[in-house]
Amino acid sequence: MSWQGWAAIAFWIVATLVNARVANSGARWARPFVAVLFGVTLLVLWQGLVTGLGVSPVILPAPSSIAARFAESLPLLWGDFSQTILKGALAGYVIGCAAAVLTAIAVDRSPFLQRGLLPVGNFVAALPIVGIAPILVMWFGFDWQSKAAVVVVMVFFPVLVNMVAGLAATDHLQRDLMHTYSASYRQTLLKLRLPAAMPFLFNGLKIATTLALIGAIVAEFFGSPTRGMGFRISTAVGQLDLPLVWAEITVAALAGSGFFGLMVLIEKAVTFWHPSQRN
Repeated sequence: MSWQGWAAIAFWIVATLVNARVANSGARWARPFVAVLFGVTLLVLWQGLVTGLGVSPVILPAPSSIAARFAESLPLLWGDFSQTILKGALAGYVIGCAAAVLTAIAVDRSPFLQRGLLPVGNFVAALPIVGIAPILVMWFGFDWQSKAAVVVVMVFFPVLVNMVAGLAATDHLQRDLMHTYSASYRQTLLKLRLPAAMPFLFNGLKIATTLALIGAIVAEFFGSPTRGMGFRISTAVGQLDLPLVWAEITVAALAGSGFFGLMVLIEKAVTFWHPSQRN
């Protein structure tokens, strides 16, 4: 191993010691600092070991190669991001989550749906995406609509299950109090049960952010126009263009992290009263 590898290992050791010391300090800036330094450490170690051991770019490209490919492919990456994330994943996410919330309210009012729909939902949620995606691509075509349909199937039942549990989170004393006030079902739903269900709903929404991205990307492996992140990854692997593959993966990771972070911020604004948000 060349000096680059040993230098990377030395940097990793020093950075780990610094991170451990900062993490135990209890300072307010410690948490973001530790996360950033840990990420930088991984990149430096990755770069040093790949360079020092002479790893082939076909097996694992160095971060510097990925960054260079990322910079020169920005228009291509933006087009793929728009096709997969903004059209397929986001559209399917909104439709699937909205349908799940409305269905959960219907399930809450109907014992028949509670006994009939939820078991079917658990069955459908267990179906592998590689089995669902080709069918939906044949039904809805090769453009983003079929990817949105896959995302709807993937996010619907996790949000539905969490929302049903949230609507049942209020106890009998609270419901009896609303009944004493002669509140209708709609008033009880809007003023008591929906607010109480918000922490459960956001748990489902945060889980669905990851599922939406995975569903949209994987669905493109089974048919898509000549653009999209899944299509690009599939063709780039065939061309042994691994830096482009990792550039697409980087875009997906950044999009997923940003999407999840946005839902966390919205959750804090909506459920500020909940004990989980007091810190």
